[in-house]
Amino acid sequence: MTAPPAGLFAEVFAEADDALSIREAALARGEALPLTETVDAAIALTQGLVTAYVAAARIKLPPAADADILEAFKVLVKGEPTWNAIRDNCRELVYYRNCINMGRRDALPKVPEKMAVRTARHVYLYIKTRCIREGKLAE
Repeated sequence: MTAPPAGLFAEVFAEADDALSIREAALARGEALPLTETVDAAIALTQGLVTAYVAAARIKLPPAADADILEAFKVLVKGEPTWNAIRDNCRELVYYRNCINMGRRDALPKVPEKMAVRTARHVYLYIKTRCIREGKLAE
């Protein structure tokens, strides 16, 4: 198993931070974010972080390229139950996407685009903090 080069691994986190910061700034200015695009971006960002961590850890085979976020999460958590701390966050993002796909926006929380961004930021911070503690990323 090969890990991504250290610079590439750090770049995944930098890109995720930038993408989240742009959306957070728009929300802070009172701008409305497009729901479907925001949820899809939050899922992709979260999945990218999970996949990058698995690859960098070199303990497990990374999830398949066509794996969805929950499949990628299963690879991450297998043998390491501490990762269950972000399980509900991943599932929440999938719930939002399912509600959108089923035409059930009425079943979403009051401001789902904000929640999607905040949920993705939570996952980002959890994984980044863990990487820093493990020496995989500099502070």
